[in-house]
Amino acid sequence: MARGNARGENGALVRVIIVDDEVAARKVLRERCATEQDIEVVGEYADAESAIAALPLQAPDLLFLDVKMGAVSGIQLVEALEPGTVPLVVFVTAFDRYAVQAFEMNAADFLLKPFDRERFRTMLRRVRERYAARNSANYQIAAVTLAELQRLSQARLEERPRLLAETGGMLHMVDVAQIELVTADRNYVVLTVGKQSFHARSTLIQAEESTRSQPMLLINRSCMVNLNHVRQVSRTPRGDYVFVLSGGSTVTSSERFRHRVRERIGQFSVGAGSKD
Repeated sequence: MARGNARGENGALVRVIIVDDEVAARKVLRERCATEQDIEVVGEYADAESAIAALPLQAPDLLFLDVKMGAVSGIQLVEALEPGTVPLVVFVTAFDRYAVQAFEMNAADFLLKPFDRERFRTMLRRVRERYAARNSANYQIAAVTLAELQRLSQARLEERPRLLAETGGMLHMVDVAQIELVTADRNYVVLTVGKQSFHARSTLIQAEESTRSQPMLLINRSCMVNLNHVRQVSRTPRGDYVFVLSGGSTVTSSERFRHRVRERIGQFSVGAGSKD
């Protein structure tokens, strides 16, 4: 973990926490901070839940927050803190559409990935000005339980049943209810809607959380189907399940998931819900 090697001219040492789900992004910020004498990185976290649990102990002066991070975003993290207790915040993201929202939340600055050394230095000048003007005694981090964050995440998902994904070089808002199939593709997932495919930077676990308003079924290690869009189900000679979806896509379950799929499919049998 990087540490500043000396205090600044005014004797203040800015304590920093970095929160980003990308290892490379955290590394860039850590290395940039290491070159500044008055900056000390006191924590690095890959998700908002871990960061929020550490805030009361680390008492940072500055947060570098990625915007898009699993179930709880950087913006949601800030919103979860009690007003008047939030440290200085710099949002770091690859999407400039969040800039207006960041400044509406009184963020110290907004870094658009990838950023160069000069842009980083410009950001630090703004942060130092804000830090110098702040009475740090009045800003203590309020503890927010993970249960509260989970409730916040659930509320946000229910309010916004759409996901941002890319196809043909353009970003689109995809209605979660229209997603037929989600397939893992390295650091991305492919969302299938009819004949169209959209890409989003996510893991399959994160995608499962984001689509939980739908009856999604994981049928193998890299694929889950929306049961609302299953039109045909058949079996292979070895007993695996073959699903034909609304848009014509065909996918097959794996042996490892066979029992789970059989139980879920069985719930749709006539009389399955009846009692003696």
